[in-house]
Amino acid sequence: MSLFLLFMLLLCSGLLGWLYFRELKRSSEYFERAQLAQQEKLIVADFMHEMVQALGEELTKEELFQRIVHASIVSTGALSACVFEKTDKDTLRSVAVEGLFPPHRPLPEHVRAKVSTRAKFIESVLNNEEFPITEGVAGEVYRTKKTILIEDGRSDPRVVRHDDSSLLVTTAICAPIMFRDEVLGVLAVCNSADGASFTSTDQSVVQSLAEQAGIAIRNNAFLTLMMERKQIDVDLALARNVQLLLLPQELPVVPGVDIDARYVSSHSIGGDLYDVIPLGGRKFGVAIADVSGKGIPASIVMAICRTNLHRVAQIEHSPWKVLSEVNHAMTGELKQDMYVTVLYAVIDLDRNEIVYARAGHERPLLCSTDRERGVSHASFPDSDGFPIGMIPSEQFDPFLEEKTIPFEEGDIFVVFTDGVIETANNTGKEFSTSRLADAVKSLRKRTAAEINEGLLETLESFSGKWSYDDDLTLVSVKRL
Repeated sequence: MSLFLLFMLLLCSGLLGWLYFRELKRSSEYFERAQLAQQEKLIVADFMHEMVQALGEELTKEELFQRIVHASIVSTGALSACVFEKTDKDTLRSVAVEGLFPPHRPLPEHVRAKVSTRAKFIESVLNNEEFPITEGVAGEVYRTKKTILIEDGRSDPRVVRHDDSSLLVTTAICAPIMFRDEVLGVLAVCNSADGASFTSTDQSVVQSLAEQAGIAIRNNAFLTLMMERKQIDVDLALARNVQLLLLPQELPVVPGVDIDARYVSSHSIGGDLYDVIPLGGRKFGVAIADVSGKGIPASIVMAICRTNLHRVAQIEHSPWKVLSEVNHAMTGELKQDMYVTVLYAVIDLDRNEIVYARAGHERPLLCSTDRERGVSHASFPDSDGFPIGMIPSEQFDPFLEEKTIPFEEGDIFVVFTDGVIETANNTGKEFSTSRLADAVKSLRKRTAAEINEGLLETLESFSGKWSYDDDLTLVSVKRL
């Protein structure tokens, strides 16, 4: 009996030791992932600041491309980088290069014979390289709209081998420069300064930098166009374009729900933002935000907020975690009189639920029906939270609440900005949440588009106005 007890004691000790080391390993891996995520966030934030500063300096397109290339090298520790721009001839053309970036094609014999120095090489070949979008790694990135990581260029068949050893590709990353679904070009970085291979973390960083570059390029194009046309109020026009560009042109189609969104602008430029973010399967995120202030500062803050929301939402599916990370990224970056109210909800159709968190934004509206009695009920689920960018994480996180509400067949989930409920009539009376709830209940049997259209008609009838003092934004999601 004593031998048996001794055996059992040893077995339990071994099991406890194994469990201890397993949990220790998990904690170490979690800490490492958190450090990498923090580093990536700082890199992207620095790059964003560089792009905002570049726009403020009214750079030419060529100067902006060169700034993007330089910032990419500084951010990633690469030895060289290049931006390929899409041309009207369905080709990719090298428009900015820094460092000895290997050409995308093998060098013709006559070029190799003439080139005598690296400076001459860069000037005569790299800055003038052009090839069809069907060729090479950059062409593949352009066609697929997906980032490619080449960990070992010496064994990857897609990499061109050059006779010159200085043009050896040991590791590289190519990412599409996109704005919405349009590919504007390709950002490529080549060979790390420490000689190590680029990692999946580096790939994520370069992809984020390319996304920021796309926004900067498109905004720079709008700014240039406006300056050329000498519009009367460049400030308001630019802010309006930035704002409209950031709003979805079309919403994703998700089986099982009907989604519609409406944005009605006021005379001045506000900072309303909405988005629907696919999260895979039958799950998606719904975001709505309102930036304090007007004009270009509000539109730039909105752009930064949208970028952070998209970046974090792809990594974290918890609304609490998403808003916490966005606040951490933006705190200290806004002027003292600016902040952003945000509501972010994750709708999971397989679990029949909505998980949401509010950072100082208006409460959402949930309209549900008691099928047994045929009675509809409208409520405004509550949760606590301060606006984004107002206070540091140590104070923001403890007050932020995440709530879960059911979302069954026939239910309607509506998120909106304060411009909806604060619209006043000629007597000064506001539309209010109670009128909004009554209107949604009366429209509950209609489609999401008809619900939003009916709400706007009700609002116009109540206020007697066809234009408003503040922007109005509505997003309605109806469970089918």
